[in-house]
Amino acid sequence: MAKSGIYVGLDIGTSSVKVVVAEYIDNQMNIIGVGNAKSEGINRGIVVDIEKTVNAIHRAIGQAEEKAGIQIRNVSVGLPANLLEVENCQGMIAVNGESKEITDEDVRNVTSAALVRSIPPERQIVAIIPQEFTVDGFEGIKDPRGMIGVRMEMFGLVYTGPKTIVHNIKKCVANAGLILDELIITPLALTEMILSDGEKDFGTTVIDIGGGQTTTAVMHDKQLKFTQVNQEGGEFVTKDISTVLNTSFNNAEALKINYGDAYPERTSEAEEFPVDVIGKTDPVKVSEKYLAEIIEARMEQIFTKSKEVLDSIEALELPGGVVLTGGAASLPGVVELAQEVFGTSVKLYVPSHMGLRNPVFTNVISLVNFAANVNDVYRIAESAVTGEKVTPTQSYQTAPIRQTSEAPTTAYEESDELDYQEPEESQSGESLTDKVKGFFSNIFD
Repeated sequence: MAKSGIYVGLDIGTSSVKVVVAEYIDNQMNIIGVGNAKSEGINRGIVVDIEKTVNAIHRAIGQAEEKAGIQIRNVSVGLPANLLEVENCQGMIAVNGESKEITDEDVRNVTSAALVRSIPPERQIVAIIPQEFTVDGFEGIKDPRGMIGVRMEMFGLVYTGPKTIVHNIKKCVANAGLILDELIITPLALTEMILSDGEKDFGTTVIDIGGGQTTTAVMHDKQLKFTQVNQEGGEFVTKDISTVLNTSFNNAEALKINYGDAYPERTSEAEEFPVDVIGKTDPVKVSEKYLAEIIEARMEQIFTKSKEVLDSIEALELPGGVVLTGGAASLPGVVELAQEVFGTSVKLYVPSHMGLRNPVFTNVISLVNFAANVNDVYRIAESAVTGEKVTPTQSYQTAPIRQTSEAPTTAYEESDELDYQEPEESQSGESLTDKVKGFFSNIFD
């Protein structure tokens, strides 16, 4: 059950920064503020200009503050899947205390024991998720607190990521004058929100097609098991249109939005529209089908790359099929094309919140949803990662922002760019496949 209060999600993308302010009342999410600003400080997944990134955060925060009528101080920020690695972990401790009753501190201690591992200097642990606990041989326990025991074990998943990406995100948030409440793995929040309990349990693939790149995530047994990032997205479709038709990037984007379709079989040669071509005075007529063929070529390549890695781990055999989301996924014909490529059931996820019924907002909404609904055992386990003091469950309260009666002093214009992007990555396909193949070896046992 979601905890009542106000939560703020901040999604720092490659080309846009989004902010959502949501109020939870009686387990119901009410979005009261939204901000969206073009980002110019991130290139290929790395913050290349902290000042420009901070300015984009300020603009997005300013919009959200103005619409929500509050002053934002604390935020939950998304961490992209670039070079994210998932590993099994296990820890065991003797229960403290004379009564042998398991407390929050015991859960933290067993988590710390599971975190004892060798990590390369350029990486760090970003999250750990307990799957189950064993108390004196009794297995399958989800929350051991309050139970009596002598020995406790924890089995879970640990996620590690590049220190550079984590540091840069934290630096930008701090320089923007904000307090980081929680750093959330974006595909983890995404899969938790958009999948049903059955899809999480039996296994489903989620493909987030942003503007700058495409993230593929696999959830099985209600755990995020695998992520992979392809350095292509919706902007690459626009660039292809611009190059082939010899028109400007802005014109190409308008053509994609107004006339684009990723499934040429549904289009017509007879339907034509004018295109302003560089070097020519008069517009050139282009058929709807020709434009669709340009779009199809890039989208098919994006899906094929995802299929190759999913086939290597046999993830497409999972009964949940594929769920698409992200800005580029809303292009007509994308679902039909994906069904052809993947050979399994494919559906599109669109947020249902008033005013945000567009897949470009799925990521940032999922961050708010995750922060509000995460359970106490997860928070205690996370305290072992962050080094923060364990907060007693009954006294946990969320106060991410401070109410103010004054209107913001600065208003910002929304960016026209809506696609969400995450930093890009480069990684060896062979080593990744071998590693993940072993991780998934028992998924269908």
